[in-house]
Amino acid sequence: MTNSTPDILVVFDCDGTLVDSAHNVIACMRTAFEETGLPVPTDLDIRRSIGLNPDVAVRHLAREPLSDSHLEQIVTGYKTAFFHRRLRVDHHEPLFEGVREILENLASRKIAMAVATGKSMRGVNAVITQHGLDGYFGSLQTPDHNPGKPHPQMLEKAMAVACTKPEQTYMIGDTSFDMMLAKNAGCRGVGVTWGYHDEAELLESGAETLINRFEELLEIIETHRE
Repeated sequence: MTNSTPDILVVFDCDGTLVDSAHNVIACMRTAFEETGLPVPTDLDIRRSIGLNPDVAVRHLAREPLSDSHLEQIVTGYKTAFFHRRLRVDHHEPLFEGVREILENLASRKIAMAVATGKSMRGVNAVITQHGLDGYFGSLQTPDHNPGKPHPQMLEKAMAVACTKPEQTYMIGDTSFDMMLAKNAGCRGVGVTWGYHDEAELLESGAETLINRFEELLEIIETHRE
């Protein structure tokens, strides 16, 4: 389903944009902090850190400077908690409304797609497998092989794979980190209003426009494609 004539590239964030994972992230981050005996961040603070690389998020959430060993312990604890959580029969990371339809629609228009996320490659592949999204994305850009958002490398690599230019590339995300990523890479930032940062933050961090439903993305793309 990936594009053979890539005049446009649409890059999606994962958590908060394609899937609603906040409940899992919050639970696993709380567990990781609890296991080290350090003060546990609030649910709201954890929610607002979603999208950052785990090590960056942990440093951001800690109420005091962390040693390298404490940082590694919390990050490892978080990843381990998430791994085990995915194995539970009640594990649930639902797609947001309209995701499957927008992916199918873009694929039918021969528009290239990719993912750029703070989620691990293992986590992204788990989402793709769970929801049957194989074949839609030309590349998956994660912290496994890239600096975290808002460093532009994830978008630069996605564009290199798809052979597109920044002005032809849309970054679709729900956080200020996504919009700063788009800005740093010279791409078009499209903020979604159903995620983890509010509309004002998205606009202030560089969103070119906001959408309330995925179907609105089609009009934006077709307008710029003309």
